[in-house]
Amino acid sequence: MMEGRLQLQENEITLLKSSLADALRRLRLHDQLIPLLKQQLIAGLEQGIFCRGAHPPHHHQEPPERGPPGPQWLHGEPEFRPVPQPPERTSLHYPGGQAFERETNIHMKLRIGLRKFILNHGRNWRCTNESMVQSCHTLFLICHWLTGQSIKMFIRGRPITMYVPSNIQNYDDLRMEPPVEKLELDWVYGYRGRDCRANLYLLASGEAVYFIACVVVLYHINNRTQRHYSKHTDCVRCLTIHPDKVRVASGQTAGVDKDGKPLQPYVHIWDSSTLITLQQIGLGTFERGVGSVAFSFAVTFLCVIDDSNEHMLSVWDCAKGTNTNEAVFTVEFNPNDSTNIITCGKSHVYFWTLSAGSLTKKQGIFGKYKKPKFIQCFVFSLTGDVLTGDSEGNILTWGKSPGDVKTLGKGAKETFQIMRQTRAHDGSVFTLCMLQGGALLSGGGKDRKIIRWSADLAPERECEVKDFGAVRCIADVDGEEVLVGTTRNAILRGTFSDGFVAIVQGHVDEMWGLATHPSQDVFLTCGHDRQVCVWNTEEHKLDWCTTLEEYGLCADFCPNGAVVSVGLSTGRWLVLDLQTKDVVSDYTDGNEQLSVMRYSPDGSFLAVGSHDNFIYIYNVTESGRRYSRYGKCNGHSSFITHLDWSKDGKYIMSNSGDYEILYWDIAGGCKLLRNRYESKDREWASYTCVLGFHVMGVWLEGSDGTDINALCRSHNERMVAVADDFCKVHLFQYPCPKPKAPNHSYEGHGSHVTNVRFTHCDSHVLSMGGKDTCILQWRVKRGGTGDSGRDRLHSSSSTSTSSPEP
Repeated sequence: MMEGRLQLQENEITLLKSSLADALRRLRLHDQLIPLLKQQLIAGLEQGIFCRGAHPPHHHQEPPERGPPGPQWLHGEPEFRPVPQPPERTSLHYPGGQAFERETNIHMKLRIGLRKFILNHGRNWRCTNESMVQSCHTLFLICHWLTGQSIKMFIRGRPITMYVPSNIQNYDDLRMEPPVEKLELDWVYGYRGRDCRANLYLLASGEAVYFIACVVVLYHINNRTQRHYSKHTDCVRCLTIHPDKVRVASGQTAGVDKDGKPLQPYVHIWDSSTLITLQQIGLGTFERGVGSVAFSFAVTFLCVIDDSNEHMLSVWDCAKGTNTNEAVFTVEFNPNDSTNIITCGKSHVYFWTLSAGSLTKKQGIFGKYKKPKFIQCFVFSLTGDVLTGDSEGNILTWGKSPGDVKTLGKGAKETFQIMRQTRAHDGSVFTLCMLQGGALLSGGGKDRKIIRWSADLAPERECEVKDFGAVRCIADVDGEEVLVGTTRNAILRGTFSDGFVAIVQGHVDEMWGLATHPSQDVFLTCGHDRQVCVWNTEEHKLDWCTTLEEYGLCADFCPNGAVVSVGLSTGRWLVLDLQTKDVVSDYTDGNEQLSVMRYSPDGSFLAVGSHDNFIYIYNVTESGRRYSRYGKCNGHSSFITHLDWSKDGKYIMSNSGDYEILYWDIAGGCKLLRNRYESKDREWASYTCVLGFHVMGVWLEGSDGTDINALCRSHNERMVAVADDFCKVHLFQYPCPKPKAPNHSYEGHGSHVTNVRFTHCDSHVLSMGGKDTCILQWRVKRGGTGDSGRDRLHSSSSTSTSSPEP
């Protein structure tokens, strides 16, 4: 509660500081406008905006030569010739603190203000400079008459004024349409192994099935193609395949909507060959999420355990649910008897019996053996025994024992006890996989080993998985070759003889930095895991990866494509050579995190936006390998969030955390342009600023200023891709300067989407999730075809298909 109040007070203080800075800036602007206002007012009076009388009275003295020319008045009240009346001001107020205001009554304000001026000073047209200045202050809104139309957008009560460009004659006549182009999910980078278990299987089609974010991926390990089941509305948490190796069941977490209200989790049963949903079960039954699912072998029963405090165990299509109070990791049906179910978790193994629509359980007895803290996995041996792997590094063999008549007397029931304990790994046993011939594979956590055991649990071979984390999951391919999922979100393929290579890789922590190469099918990502990864969009693979001392938050390629700059969390930034992966430059600006790196269009400057409210400008020489400080932009009252260069490389537009839009004259010495009206017709080489006239329509009703994390205009200047805080990617027409602009919306991420970029030829859009550690590659399709915005969609040897509507 106190933390929430402190955060609220900090937000209010930030807004007060920004409002004060804005007021001071406006005062300085007013002082600069006074001479211009004088000239325009006098010129307007001289040109006869008002009706003139025949002649001034004879008793008036002639004005001196140097005095301002004055109008000729009648003796009585000055007659006012009205300017044609424009429509009244229209305001669009949105709930939640956002509004748009249209200044359409500028001329009315001008007419009323000048009437007051004339009434006060008309009888003595030789007004003093002081009275003129005073009147100009009362007519501040006249600047809209001088500068043209403007739009006001309110975010959290703060007005943001944006000026209408000169090429827009009538703002009201603008029509907003959704873009002709649409997006189609092309490729998914990453795998969720860091916190999920039993989520890697091999289908009869030769496809590995796994999940990340809200997408279940079917990856053909030989053809290197992907298909996607994308009907889930939040993060997928568990997965299992039917014994027929065609049907798949996947369960998701509950999640929340954009208003913070919890949504209901459920399980999808779907056909892996057609990607059609066969059944959706459990809607309104499970709490928080679905933790584990399992199919029976004989008949189609589905066992589900949810993530509630009670860890509800339910069997669908034949039985009601019952509760288990301990944390549960996994569940499976006995392959030889579909009425027997096994669950394991924190210090327990339960043997369940399904009979007459009800479930009864028996707890496994540890007896003389030490009870482990966690039992994390189990399999069924060919003889029907249950083998479990635990946090102590042991494999326990469980079997039935007759009732102890001596101790319990007559009527004692049979029990499940440990028959044998086998030392397997240093640290936890994370996974067990039974092979067709009866051999067993075990995967270790701390020692990162995969060990092959004979049917009588004698060790035969072992292999250490280096650099990819602990072994999380193993899937058998053909008895020799296996797939291995790891805790560092990688999937490996290989054998004990030939070793293992990664076929799927991804980040392991929140990502923010995303940059696309200016001329190649390459992009770069960086995040809190301190990894900088360079990916190939055509081959759908990781080209190379390096680990930094600090985590990266932003990046940009030099226009020559030879180097890339990466901004870190401590104010430090590095320049990496793409060929050698070496650090060619290392600089530090301030001691706060950097939020944006942006090269000028010709590569002669680099702008570095920081959380210390400054933008640092560097001269770039030697093909991007040498940098020298050119200047510093000082004027923002909050941290820098986004910035863009003009096409001529002389100006910068920037946004900040308190919703400011400022413009900077870099060529003139990094000066703040006080009159923002002068920048209304400037053309920008890129458009990533989330606040601006051309992208005002991307903001939805009720937005609070943090709902849009990033946006990017396509290179052909026809589309805008938007990353929001509600796990969605949007595609808008560019420009989209009117509120409630129509758009195409796409789901797939399971966390806030932190960044979005177009590839160099606009053939694809790349979006990056935060906590879901997922990178989605979207193909741009125009008018139902595969053509991109520039009609240059590259063909690829790899294909992708998303799930159709059921």
